Amino acid sequence: MSQLFYLKECSSTNDEISKFLLYENSDFIALHTFNQTQGRGQYGNTWSSAAEKNLAYTLAIKAENFSLSDFMFNYYTAIIICDFLANLTDSSVKIKWPNDIVLKNKKIVGILIEKKKINQNNYFIIGAGFNVLQEKFDEISNAGSILTQTGRHFNLSEFTVALHDFLVEKLITSPPEDEIMNRFNNTLFRKDEISVFELNEKRQNGIIKNADKNGNLWIELENDGLRSFYHKEIKLLY
Repeated sequence: MSQLFYLKECSSTNDEISKFLLYENSDFIALHTFNQTQGRGQYGNTWSSAAEKNLAYTLAIKAENFSLSDFMFNYYTAIIICDFLANLTDSSVKIKWPNDIVLKNKKIVGILIEKKKINQNNYFIIGAGFNVLQEKFDEISNAGSILTQTGRHFNLSEFTVALHDFLVEKLITSPPEDEIMNRFNNTLFRKDEISVFELNEKRQNGIIKNADKNGNLWIELENDGLRSFYHKEIKLLY
């Protein structure tokens, strides 16, 4: 059983979802808004979103229903969202490690997954910001929206319901970890391509080889050879 709640405005759906878990007994409880004022991203980053143009969505799932490690759950969630958007837009959608979603070289989704204990239950809290209808971004920004990248308009409410139903359907069961790793790596943005990275405030070329089950990204660097990195230890500049 799943439930989808709506708020006209809120600071952060990831923060507000706990209030809904106090009253409802369900394995899948989601909250969404089209006007999030203080969105949070990975590792303390912020996620800004234009009101009534984009979707802020959070899904809470009881962790006891999954045997996956935290990293595997993160990877699998990114895969599901990637699949949803690829099906919706008939476009190639990629995962920018560790869990941003890229459509035609622009970031259109940011994902923040937290694990919290609420009312004696452990939950995976999946927060995702979707740029759907926003048309203007900073000139230097690497962000875009479904509209800017495909020219297609979607009704925000219908988009949200379709996303929610798709996520719940796919999260009822999870595939083996080897399959998740293969699919994640097959969908990695700029995998096996020469890219420019920033490491220790210096730029050098490198090639993304693969992500591993411990959350690391392996990169073959022109000056340093094959090395693994955790998030924020190296920056992909494209």
